[in-house]
Amino acid sequence: MENYIEDLNIINICAFTLGLMYGLVAQYTQFCFSGAIKDYIQIKSTRRASSILVAIITAVILSQSISIFFQIDFYKTIYFKDEINYLAIVIGGIVFGIGMMLADGCSSRQLIKLSQGNIYSLVTILFIAIFAYITSKGLFSYLINLLNHNELLLKLSSYLPNMQLSILLVLPVLLFLLWKMVPNIKSLLLCFDGLIIGVLISLAWFVTGVINVNEFEISTLEGLSFVYPSGKALEYLMFFSGTTLSFGVSVILGLLAGGTIMALFNKKYRVSCAPNDKENKLKNSIIGGSMMGIGGILTLGCTVGQGLTGVSTLALASFIAISSIALSAYFTAIYLHKRNALPSCYLFEWNQK
Repeated sequence: MENYIEDLNIINICAFTLGLMYGLVAQYTQFCFSGAIKDYIQIKSTRRASSILVAIITAVILSQSISIFFQIDFYKTIYFKDEINYLAIVIGGIVFGIGMMLADGCSSRQLIKLSQGNIYSLVTILFIAIFAYITSKGLFSYLINLLNHNELLLKLSSYLPNMQLSILLVLPVLLFLLWKMVPNIKSLLLCFDGLIIGVLISLAWFVTGVINVNEFEISTLEGLSFVYPSGKALEYLMFFSGTTLSFGVSVILGLLAGGTIMALFNKKYRVSCAPNDKENKLKNSIIGGSMMGIGGILTLGCTVGQGLTGVSTLALASFIAISSIALSAYFTAIYLHKRNALPSCYLFEWNQK
């Protein structure tokens, strides 16, 4: 109990609150990267994809504004680490994308589904956490380090510096894509979840980059992500008295709490869909979770960790990472769809209430 009280500092309370808000919003609207891909493949709907774009645009604008106003240096984050290995990032993105579609949801989506009572999501999350830890600190870490620190790959990657892209270049492209996806201006109101989540992504930088600043200690600048923190959350639950609560773990606990609370009221999403004859939910949950754990470490984040948080820093590597995840997930979804094995619990159209 004494250890628990010491962990309840302002940073972890803020992190829990951010996770809580994310969980409330994501459960209410079923905000989901993999769901956006499935919507487009099966019914050509861009509704959830538009919410994701709104989240990215909001996160980019607010994060860059916070960075300028409070002098936060994004080059201190993992997204601008000194030696970047693009091949490792792309491989990680491909592995993560395949796993995401097999398991029917990325790491953040699985946490929401667990809060709704989906037992298969518990299996997926456990395997994400276990394999994220095995890959970062355990049995696979030696092989991963050989890949990440391969001299030839690092030299090849050095020809394309991991620069911070100009917001004047990125923002017009994102706005153009949003304009092509949204039927009309009024439809943007349905993307309010993206706006809120984009704000939460930005606030995470404020919490770790402004509130967490201590002149006597080296503070860690981090944003919202769910793969490695899942491994740390498992470690925290298993070795409670021998470890401390961190920002990432607090976010995950808050997300679970928020999703659970909203699921009590938003009951229509509480029942998981029945698998069809060509699905093996348990096997796919195990394989997909394992792949996301490995891929998330290699690519330095998940769809939220790279697709929202990383992209908000405008790091070139983050755009490469989320592109590899998205393309891999898209082609995996097409393959599964042709085999009638693509899970389709919920599909969202623009005219849907």
